Amino acid sequence: MNKIGMIGGLSWVSTADYYKRLNLLAQERRGGVTSARVVLESVNRQKYVEYVIDQQDEDAACQMLVKSAQSIEKAGANFLIFTCNDVHRFATEVQANINIEILHIAETVAAKIVEQELKNVSLLGVRKTMEGSFYPDILQKHGIQTVVPSSDQRTVVHDRIYDELVKDVFKQSTRNEYIEIINELQEKGAEGCILGCTEIPMLLDTRHTDVPLFSTTAIHCQAAIDLALK
Repeated sequence: MNKIGMIGGLSWVSTADYYKRLNLLAQERRGGVTSARVVLESVNRQKYVEYVIDQQDEDAACQMLVKSAQSIEKAGANFLIFTCNDVHRFATEVQANINIEILHIAETVAAKIVEQELKNVSLLGVRKTMEGSFYPDILQKHGIQTVVPSSDQRTVVHDRIYDELVKDVFKQSTRNEYIEIINELQEKGAEGCILGCTEIPMLLDTRHTDVPLFSTTAIHCQAAIDLALK
């Protein structure tokens, strides 16, 4: 089994979910008490937030990830995953500084959307994910259009992630807000919704809405195990 390198801590909540999912999938695929081979570099989210939000220093945030990726490579990982959607905007720069593959979350999600033959999907996540280009650009390559929430809706989605979800707080009121936004985006033509923050699938799943949901965590973990067992 190939060794999976994970950069986590962004947040620890979703990182723990990743670790559990990867091991459940490994056991399901290989049987017995199989567990995944994983090396984890858990970064300090507080420091990352200070770079990105307080100092608005994208270069410092990127270098934080580069150093973590290099540590993972030295630890013998065969490939790398970020347990966070947002930091994939640095994937190109990080990839240029390591010799192992980054399994890009948006590429794995795009493949799953193509399987379901959808052409138009909404995207929820932190502000830099919803307003950035890495998801729309990758989806566009696969013939998929991206619909993002309105400015006010983006504020709600972003703030609930920063103030609640990354602190392991999951409220019914927030779930209701997200469902309302997803339904409104469906009315605007979105055939499905990407849960583009790895904490959102811990709040919301297919039990809560009829709109097809794409859990980036579940999709990414499945792709990682496929690659690990390849």
